[in-house]
Amino acid sequence: MFGDNLAQLRKLNDMTQEELAEKVGVTRQSIAKWESGESIPDLERSKAIADVFGVSLDDLVNYEPDDNMGMGVAPKGKHIFGMVTVGEKGQIVIPAKARKLFKIEPGDHLIVLGDEGQGLAVIKAKDFLKLADAVKKM
Repeated sequence: MFGDNLAQLRKLNDMTQEELAEKVGVTRQSIAKWESGESIPDLERSKAIADVFGVSLDDLVNYEPDDNMGMGVAPKGKHIFGMVTVGEKGQIVIPAKARKLFKIEPGDHLIVLGDEGQGLAVIKAKDFLKLADAVKKM
């Protein structure tokens, strides 16, 4: 997991092993060994790597692409919760992991926002109204 995630993140960021090694204070050979699974870095180096790529340490170490539709490690705060199916009347079920993370409870009101270039967004109505009030007061 770690080695695959490291290699994927490095390549995604168009970075050579040498460039990454310089950023975290190790040799290129260390990066190669970590990517191949021959060894793993200590906690301090692992945290430095996570910081370089803007991902959580947990995702760097434990992320399983097979559990996330084959997608690579997402930046901190970004999530892929899985696929949902749109019902006949346009309804969707928000995945449990998303409901838990964003504290969405039965009976909560949500607002659906849309941008033709970027897609849809869902936000709790109370949070959206707070934001709207703040903007009005500016």
